[in-house]
Amino acid sequence: MPRPEHGEIPRKTAFLFFLIDTSGSMAGTRIGAVNSAIEEVLVKIKEMNDTSADAIVEIALLTFDSNVQWLTPNGPVKPENYYFNHLDANGLTAMGEAFRSLEEKLHQSSGFMQRASGSYAPVIFLMSDGEPNDAWDSNLNLLKQNRWFNVSAKVALAVGDEASNHVLEQFTGCKEAVVNVSDRDVASKLAKMISFIAIRSSQVASAPLDSTGTTAQDNINAILNDAKNDDDWDLSGDAW
Repeated sequence: MPRPEHGEIPRKTAFLFFLIDTSGSMAGTRIGAVNSAIEEVLVKIKEMNDTSADAIVEIALLTFDSNVQWLTPNGPVKPENYYFNHLDANGLTAMGEAFRSLEEKLHQSSGFMQRASGSYAPVIFLMSDGEPNDAWDSNLNLLKQNRWFNVSAKVALAVGDEASNHVLEQFTGCKEAVVNVSDRDVASKLAKMISFIAIRSSQVASAPLDSTGTTAQDNINAILNDAKNDDDWDLSGDAW
């Protein structure tokens, strides 16, 4: 569907947040797959935005290792306005500090949510391959008191056999929204799974909330369950 011309109703903005583990254990194949996937995702989200009449998806990226860094420090951006530099992996896993920083940004008056639309739920995509090295539980409890976090849809990707599903399930609020990729499958599946989850999440983020009571989280859970059951993480042939 073509986007609206001048004089028609302006499109609303939906936000997709990435929280990316760049600790030392992500080095090599893992971070390489992340870099490839993010590049693909940026292109596909731009294509979605070019053809959507209803919503524009903007992205915000945070990395965490021994430190936390927002790669989009001024807030979510359109993909065409963002130049992605490949990520490196080193250090520890300051996931709790990432939760604290996310909570600071999920505010309308002082954070990233000034342009947020009440009719779209933000989507937050967390990926990690290890156990946090800091006070993740207290910071997650703080995050769970945030209104925007509570209405958002959450997805987590557990990378490798050492990833902590317990922490990721605490973040998403349900095990259905946690996807595992084993060490055996990292080389062949990781980039494909990241791309699939991010694009499907973008589609959910840019869909108005369902008046029947179905939430964005419900929609994402259904998509992920279908993909897990069919082992189908292929985006080829998609039409927006």
